[in-house]
Amino acid sequence: MKQLSSKRSIQILAHVLKQYNINHIVLSPGSRNAPLAVHFSEDNFHCYSIVDERSAAFVAMGMAKSLKTPVAVSCTSGSATANYYPAVVEAFYQNIPLLLLTADRPESYVDIFDGQTIRQNQIFHQHSYGDFQLKEDQETDAEEYNLDIVKKAVELCIEKQGPVHINIPLSEPLYNFVSEVALLPEIEKTLTVGKYELPSQLVATWNTHQRVMILLGTMDASPELSILLEQLVKNHSAVIFTEANSNQFHPKFFNHIDRYIFDFEEEDFIKYAPDLLITVGQNVVSKKIKQFLRKARPKHHWHVDPYWHPDTFSALTEAITSTHENFFTELIKKGRIEPQSYYNLWDVKRDKADAKHLEYCENVRFSDFMVYQSLAEQTPEAYRIHFSNSSAIRYAQLFNFSEKHHVYCNRGTSGIDGCTSTAMGFAIAEDQPTLLITGDLSFFYDINGLWNKYIPPYTRIIILNNGEGNIFRIIPGPSDANALEDYIATSHKMNAAHLAKHFQLDYFVVETPDELLRSLANFFKPSTQPKILEVNTKNEDNALVLKEYFKYLKS
Repeated sequence: MKQLSSKRSIQILAHVLKQYNINHIVLSPGSRNAPLAVHFSEDNFHCYSIVDERSAAFVAMGMAKSLKTPVAVSCTSGSATANYYPAVVEAFYQNIPLLLLTADRPESYVDIFDGQTIRQNQIFHQHSYGDFQLKEDQETDAEEYNLDIVKKAVELCIEKQGPVHINIPLSEPLYNFVSEVALLPEIEKTLTVGKYELPSQLVATWNTHQRVMILLGTMDASPELSILLEQLVKNHSAVIFTEANSNQFHPKFFNHIDRYIFDFEEEDFIKYAPDLLITVGQNVVSKKIKQFLRKARPKHHWHVDPYWHPDTFSALTEAITSTHENFFTELIKKGRIEPQSYYNLWDVKRDKADAKHLEYCENVRFSDFMVYQSLAEQTPEAYRIHFSNSSAIRYAQLFNFSEKHHVYCNRGTSGIDGCTSTAMGFAIAEDQPTLLITGDLSFFYDINGLWNKYIPPYTRIIILNNGEGNIFRIIPGPSDANALEDYIATSHKMNAAHLAKHFQLDYFVVETPDELLRSLANFFKPSTQPKILEVNTKNEDNALVLKEYFKYLKS
């Protein structure tokens, strides 16, 4: 016999979620949210138990990233709710649909020093697309009100593709069960799909400007978008810059931004500046391209995205609310697609830099740089690759990871806190194998991302352990500080061997180029449990190798 919660608010919640095909629920332990856990686990939802709420929210976010549909995450009251916040801000800036279901004490319990009770209603309001609170069953018109509120919350989560919070006050008793639920009405869905038409004045602007640059930020892979963009570069109509996590690759795209602009000086900002800049998608990793475009000050800047229109380069002239595919379909249909010399200007610079890159790679010594080069060449094509912040995703920009792989990274807020949990959540929901490539600090920070029983056996983790946050030896500034070792780079002597054993993952460690090359083929072979490969580069001057690389490009 089923044990369903007797709480009508929970029955309504479950009913509405099913109506919108939201059936993945990440649960953390607790008593106040027990009615949710009991009901969801007995009512044919896909439930996952993740103890650490901070990790649980990132796991749910990773699942939603793979499924491209909302995933719900539920916890008990108090600080458990607050632990969701890092994932909430990441989901907010990445537009990942996360439905936050937080159990709460009755509203009258707030601020009277009752256990696990905080000001929980609207706790995420600065970084959520909606904040709602259900009525308790005994309140007036609770059923009608809660049906309406849950429907609004779910539709907002779907339309905005971002986090939405439903706070759920629950009085005791919490453990009363029923075997059947009284009939609830079908939900009349009111989701809308917008249609975009390119205004004639934008067509005129496109047709009258010869120096057009298209910059792709963070986005999911889209074969349709690839086909459209190829039409713009096959006859040199525009210069298209991409990053690894733009998930768009073509030989005529400029796929390695920093390789081409790292040494720009004042005259280059003028020489290579676009007149029309079209940015697509979200956060851009390259700091160099941000510096270049802020100084170049294009006459026109259009940003194309269904949700966000930031003035990243202090030049925004047109916020275009459209899917990327719809916009470029309209542009190609209505605009003139003609060759421009601006493409050739950039192409000459690219050819020289690419040749220098290949020369340097032929003789590079064992280092983080060499490891990323090897991984770009030898990671099997089926793998979805997650990069941690912050040096990992920067190294990825230098190589062709996105040519054969889908690439992901938490660049919404660019923190290291949930990189492992996000990748594991993605792996749990994904039908293709997942590889996490991570630095040591990111990995050790988020070890609870491995604390679950759902990680598929074909999941792989590669840790580049250079014994510190090496990014702080790469970026300008920190290397001059006396506090670098202990408080900024945070040097350490840890390794992942005991953690792998603890979480029952196969573990390998390599310390030389030959060991790395021999290990990779075996590492990707099928196994009965996930694997960790730790690459020890602690004794190498990784920052120097990278600086020598850019110096060689300039020579």
